[in-house]
Amino acid sequence: MAKAAKVDTHLVSLTAPASFAAEQYQGLRLTIERLGRSRDLKVIAISSPAAGDGKTVTAINLAGALARGGDERVLLIDADLRRPSVARQLGLVDARKGLADALADGGIAVADVVQPLKGFNLDIVTAGVPRGGVSQILRSPRLDAFIQEARQRYGFIVLDTPPLLPVFDSALLAKSVDGVLMVVSANQTPRKLLGESLNMLEPSKVLGIVFNRDERPLFGYYNSYYREYFPDVSRVASEA
Repeated sequence: MAKAAKVDTHLVSLTAPASFAAEQYQGLRLTIERLGRSRDLKVIAISSPAAGDGKTVTAINLAGALARGGDERVLLIDADLRRPSVARQLGLVDARKGLADALADGGIAVADVVQPLKGFNLDIVTAGVPRGGVSQILRSPRLDAFIQEARQRYGFIVLDTPPLLPVFDSALLAKSVDGVLMVVSANQTPRKLLGESLNMLEPSKVLGIVFNRDERPLFGYYNSYYREYFPDVSRVASEA
């Protein structure tokens, strides 16, 4: 069983669930649960227009918030096969087989690559080691089979996927999920880049936009207070 002793402190849903920052991810969880009551929403991909927007932190914190919000277990999959970082941020040893191995070998089941995170209602699938071109791996029919198998075992499945630009891995992964959350860095991600990224997705798949590092006040808090204590909190924009 994987230990969570070295979890990155930015992963507030796991390290500081009573904090103001963690409450923002609980709000994101409630939004996901509300959307799930009106549509089939169990498998959620987290992406961003470019690297550095905070998608992995958002993916892990959302998975942690979902895991705290219900009785069913939640699965977090590192689907960024080119630059995986979930294992590092969670302090896991990425020595076991992961997603890439399961997609390459139909004999590897979900249970064979899962790492339960000790102390949490959360399981992790790390990226594994790709053997061959990543785009070709993600085009494998094994991807849908793997996710379908996971659907039978988990209440929610969160995928940390690559940025949409300049590679197209996330667009391939989006075909197998129920919805996509787009993470942007507030006042930094160019609007044109966001537009190009959204155009790569089916409009019906876009759940909304998460603004990371937004310096505007929330719930009456002043900007200075917000910046000092909660620099990495995400907030949800209007749903697409």
